[in-house]
Amino acid sequence: MPERAATRMRSQSGTDSSRVDRQAQPDLITSRDNKWLKLFRSSLRGTGPGSGEPIGVEGPKLIEDAVRSGLEAEALLVSDTGERALERILSAATQSETGIPRSRIFRTTDKLFSGVAGTETPQGVAALFRPREWNLEDVLRGAPAPDGSRSTEPGLVVVLAGVQDPGNVGTIARSAEAFGATGAIAARGAADPWSPKALRASAGSALRLPLLRGLAIPVVLAQLKMAGVQIVAAGTPSHEEAGQLAEIRADFREQSAIFIGSEGAGLPPEVLHAADATIAIPISPAVESLNAAVAASVILFEAARQRRMK
Repeated sequence: MPERAATRMRSQSGTDSSRVDRQAQPDLITSRDNKWLKLFRSSLRGTGPGSGEPIGVEGPKLIEDAVRSGLEAEALLVSDTGERALERILSAATQSETGIPRSRIFRTTDKLFSGVAGTETPQGVAALFRPREWNLEDVLRGAPAPDGSRSTEPGLVVVLAGVQDPGNVGTIARSAEAFGATGAIAARGAADPWSPKALRASAGSALRLPLLRGLAIPVVLAQLKMAGVQIVAAGTPSHEEAGQLAEIRADFREQSAIFIGSEGAGLPPEVLHAADATIAIPISPAVESLNAAVAASVILFEAARQRRMK
């Protein structure tokens, strides 16, 4: 039987796995120089996982979301404060195919945990997960349903082109999932959707939504063009254009990729040159621009509205 905690409700002999889990004594970490604490520290305080590195997830709710989404856990760290959440996390693992390795459940003190946590008020539980390997087809078709089927709707992708604030990136991922986007692409220069702050802002959406990271803008444009995807450039209209939104509105009923740029610099010139359509949100003359996450959310809502009406 695989050494995975809470991956089966009962063994073949009928033993209650939750009782076994409570009796198990995970390793207690008492040194700040422990290799696992160092790995948790770099994952929970970094800017996103590099190649071959795990995703650091902090807090019981996000960990439960990660487990339920099917991500494979590499380790779980629990402090005294986090003990109250452990049973709930292991309960969520009973319904996953991957579970949590029993040999990789570690305990530590609240003091040592606060030294690796990425939040000001740690909840005492964190986990490391192995990232999924998504590809462009996944991003265009969406994550498969539990039965393996995929949506037949045209792909709707949001491309982050220079959005550097991880809070904005996470919020955009959350809105993308909420409004039915099939995936997201964080182009080179954008904040990593799997960074700790972006993950928290996404409320778990960045763990479920198919996404690609770190591709250069020309590569993204070329791949989307080859796949027959409409390139939609999002921007802020001039005040003269603000009353003419109907003339610059994109048709999202076809396969589309919405490019969102930074608030300061906007979209790169190569995106504007390659765009098949543009969309802009009319705003008051007193306001220079919208927050990138707010603008992306409004446009994604418009895309969802058009698709419901087709």
